[in-house]
Amino acid sequence: MKKSNYFIAAIVLGMLSSCGNNAQTDSKDLADSVNEAKVDSVESDTAQLSAIAVGEEDAEFATDAADGGLLEVELGTLTQTKALDAKVKEFGKMMVDDHSKINEELKTLAQSKKITLPTTLSKDKQQLKDDLSKKIGKDFDKAYVDLMIKDHKNDVKEFEEAMNKVKDPDVKAFIVKTLPTLKAHLGHIEGIEKQRK
Repeated sequence: MKKSNYFIAAIVLGMLSSCGNNAQTDSKDLADSVNEAKVDSVESDTAQLSAIAVGEEDAEFATDAADGGLLEVELGTLTQTKALDAKVKEFGKMMVDDHSKINEELKTLAQSKKITLPTTLSKDKQQLKDDLSKKIGKDFDKAYVDLMIKDHKNDVKEFEEAMNKVKDPDVKAFIVKTLPTLKAHLGHIEGIEKQRK
């Protein structure tokens, strides 16, 4: 019985690996399920301590951050072909550069803690991307700027709240290191919005 949770995690992980871009599958939800099963196996059997090295809140923060980071890169890439405003394109490139680096740091951290991260956008994030993709010209620029302001305000809030919730010192260190970059992004995009008015 104690090992059954570990086997469930392995099965869910196998489903996650094989699902690819299946529209019916939410990569973030699957990653959360795998991590929850890993945490459950640790709680039920101390011999399974190698299954995951953090608690459920830490793992959930990591999956949320990874999902958000994937969105920043994909939307930033989209601006390179769809944005009219040079400042919006420049900001999009900065999102690709900065968040690709942050995503790699988070991936390395997750591997060391045995946290499973989403490999594709969650359904909610994919919907945001799809909606933005339909916009063109100035409508695209405005929608992207508005989305980046809203998204970065939310990111800053989530990272600040996570500082008080996560337990793992390495996850906290990631938050401390990343939060100033998120705040700088927010200030930058708010500045672009003011210039556009």
